[in-house]
Amino acid sequence: MSDSPTLHSINLAAVSPMLIEGRRIMSGINKLPVSTLLRPTAIAVGKLGLAGDEQADPTVHGGLAKAIYAYPLEHYPFWEQACQQHGSRHAGTTLHHGILGENLTISGLLEQDAYVGDVLEFADCQLQITEPRQPCFKFQAHMDMRLAVKLMAQSGHCGFYLAVLQTGTLQAGERFRILPGPRQLSMAEAFRRRLHRLD
Repeated sequence: MSDSPTLHSINLAAVSPMLIEGRRIMSGINKLPVSTLLRPTAIAVGKLGLAGDEQADPTVHGGLAKAIYAYPLEHYPFWEQACQQHGSRHAGTTLHHGILGENLTISGLLEQDAYVGDVLEFADCQLQITEPRQPCFKFQAHMDMRLAVKLMAQSGHCGFYLAVLQTGTLQAGERFRILPGPRQLSMAEAFRRRLHRLD
């Protein structure tokens, strides 16, 4: 894996129904890779997110401040082990990029090093870090683990949302630079504070 922050895949989904405890719930969590290191297709980036991506509930994911969701590839072994330990239907498989519901699977930038206001500068667009993800019941159902939300809370492996500062295109395999913002609040600390308020 490269030492430079890298975009490994771009993952999109249309809104589709999920069956959760007998209820039909609409969700866009079922992201699948459409641009990968092997097939680095360019995807258009607009102010409200990636072309071809949909969100069912813009209060959770969507809008200008949460247009794109990024997740560190470094956390994937944690989730593969968790799926194995907790009897998820994903146990024993290599989790595909996007399974955490993220649009961008990245490496080289973890929550403790990502701050509100930092900018991810790609060749043709700029994305600004805004806030951590807050896991919900849809995530738990999607991962097929009763403890999925608790595990994300305990581990701090939450990923983060991005606003689009400069529209353009993205494609897998791109490296990006991190342009520091005020550096006052990291995603790790913002996530801890949010969880504390929910207790």
